[in-house]
Amino acid sequence: MADLGSSPLPGRSLRVVEISEGIAAQVCGRLFAGFGHAVTKCEPPGGDPLRTLEPVDASGLSYRFAAHNADKHSVEVDLTGHGGPLRGLLADADVLITDLGPAAAQAAGLSATRLREEFPGLVVVSITPYGLDDPRSDRFGDSFLAECAGGLAAMVGEPDRPPLALGGEQTAHAAAFTAFFGAMLALRRPGGDIADIALCDIAAYIDWKSDVTYAHNGTVPTRTGASAGIWRILRAADGWIGVVYQPAQWDAVASLVGDPALADPRLREDRGRFELAGQWWPAVERWAAGLPMREVYAQAQRAGLPFGYCVDVAELVATPQYLERGFISANERRGIGPIVRSAELGWRSGPPPAPGQAAVPETEPAAREVADPPLAGVTVLDLGTITAGAATGRLLADYGATVIKVESMNRPDSFRLWPSTRPDATDGGLEESPLFESNNAGKLGITLDLKTAEGRAAMRELVATADVLIENFTVGVTERLGVDYPTLREINPRLVYLSLSSQGQTGPEARGRSYGSTLDLLSGLASVTGYDDGHPIWSSADLNYPDQIVSFFGAALVVYCLNQEVRGTHLDLSQRELVTWTLADSIARYLDTGEVATPTGNHRPGSTPHDVYRCAGDDQWVGIACRSDDERAALARLIGAGELAGRPAGWWLAERETVDAAITRWSGDRAKADCVRELTEAGVPCAPVVSADERARDPHFHRRRVFLPGVPRRKGFPLRLCEYEPPDPGPAPSLGQHNAVVLSGPRQSHEGAPAQMRGTR
Repeated sequence: MADLGSSPLPGRSLRVVEISEGIAAQVCGRLFAGFGHAVTKCEPPGGDPLRTLEPVDASGLSYRFAAHNADKHSVEVDLTGHGGPLRGLLADADVLITDLGPAAAQAAGLSATRLREEFPGLVVVSITPYGLDDPRSDRFGDSFLAECAGGLAAMVGEPDRPPLALGGEQTAHAAAFTAFFGAMLALRRPGGDIADIALCDIAAYIDWKSDVTYAHNGTVPTRTGASAGIWRILRAADGWIGVVYQPAQWDAVASLVGDPALADPRLREDRGRFELAGQWWPAVERWAAGLPMREVYAQAQRAGLPFGYCVDVAELVATPQYLERGFISANERRGIGPIVRSAELGWRSGPPPAPGQAAVPETEPAAREVADPPLAGVTVLDLGTITAGAATGRLLADYGATVIKVESMNRPDSFRLWPSTRPDATDGGLEESPLFESNNAGKLGITLDLKTAEGRAAMRELVATADVLIENFTVGVTERLGVDYPTLREINPRLVYLSLSSQGQTGPEARGRSYGSTLDLLSGLASVTGYDDGHPIWSSADLNYPDQIVSFFGAALVVYCLNQEVRGTHLDLSQRELVTWTLADSIARYLDTGEVATPTGNHRPGSTPHDVYRCAGDDQWVGIACRSDDERAALARLIGAGELAGRPAGWWLAERETVDAAITRWSGDRAKADCVRELTEAGVPCAPVVSADERARDPHFHRRRVFLPGVPRRKGFPLRLCEYEPPDPGPAPSLGQHNAVVLSGPRQSHEGAPAQMRGTR
């Protein structure tokens, strides 16, 4: 791909060693390389098998390998001989990224604890299926199996059809963003630390709303798909549109559609819209079917409604928003541009290395901040709302930052009164949503009226001593309120200002309105998520997947800038662009061949069978992912279809219906736990598709604090630092709770904050 970003910031270069087989670790290494750091990829003799994973370009190089390994160096390392030159690389390294399971790491002399003893100060980033101390991590795991084991797959797809993995390798990318965040935190620890990331934990953390909902009312959420939820994907004249709205926007929806069926006064309430869905949804479907999808989108946006339309990779590379921002290059060397826009941060988009192409250039070791907890002494002004912004602030608060949530008494964070996203919701009254707690625990809360001189003066005082400001308002709001970056930079030239807008701060669609489901469509993700029939599927209102990964990467960006002394910077992170970036391999393939990626269900290149199979009981499923002839032969013998054992992979793929029928005959009358046990004993990669109630009983998620017990139930932590255990955060603040503490006199450090803020260990 073309080098579309400016030159990376010089100085403080990190030296990173990567030992990886899976996607997540390679993407994490790509982030370091993209920001200009020296990354040495250690490949086995003969090269990384991913290099030749189909689809490949004319030279035989995998598009996926090229996308995930750009700008890295490469050396061949035989881990069976304990690494050869590896020890020398590690002796000079700041960070090691590895996805070796515990037994494989032990056999290679690369266990995290041994590495920390042998190389004091080395930050070890471990990305495995279940965690670095779990023997299940020695088995194969990918995004699909993680989304099964973590419960995410149970929430994606149509309610009367099998569970789905999100298109591409979404959990791997989310884990990579989280691992980058963990590395940044560990670099601030005295002597470094081990960042332990489990793929299944990431999938479970993304589905945190289901856990909270189940704990709150005992209802086990399940997938609503594109046709059963309160938000739906409908056919337009030339594609697909997403109808997305909040209850307060119902009148705007009715006016936009203009059909008498939507004029019934009973539809002004949630209960009425649910009970009369058969009356008004067909009217919306008729209206949408008569218009081009871009026209539906344009009309809805003019009405202030966050509708979206489904964009595939062919349309992505031609969208004016991406072209004007330089995210997609329009020159002859077309490709994806910077992952974030900032005058102070560059981004490299060069070619991947040939095997053993180059050694790491000599660089000076990076200076390290010393803090315990990692973000102690950092003050964050959190103007974030709902999830993308507020969850970013929560992640920073978790690791020691003093996070001050700034709201208006007249217009508080709308998540405080967020309606249920369930299709049978009958919400009424003004009880605070249990979802608000998870994104705002551990923060101080104040109210300011930024439309008044007094409110702006108080805000200026806060800004003067803050390190970071986070906002995810619609573009234009911060300028109207006088809290835009140019204004605040005059007050505090060292402020790190993070904007998490829908489509970025510039471009013809910058002022558009969106939620996560809108961005599922606009980013291209929905175009590659779905069953084989081609109907796009989104992550749904219950997940809003784009919001979750934006918070992971937003928090990582903030700590990266603090570590690198990149101060006085405006970080323009487009939520839409970040999700599209996870589809880089599909975009590269389209630019090279013209082939447009489409939904393929749960099937993925290089693995067959790769799908979910029904087990005994209601909506019970097991995921299976075979990568080798040996695994397929073991599966064939287990299910009593030994005649399939000698068939080549191509046959298994071409005769998928025959294979699926044979597996289902075996699995259909067995309990899910028995299927998993027997498959595991036979050496077949698998995972159960778990639901929120099963996850709540799983000791794994309790032990790793992915969710925090108590009332109200809260999401916990997406990663573990092995030498620092964060305390449970205090409860989310009530509206304006800490006005007296924060707005009168010097603000306290985190250690001096009220006991409510500190929480308990």
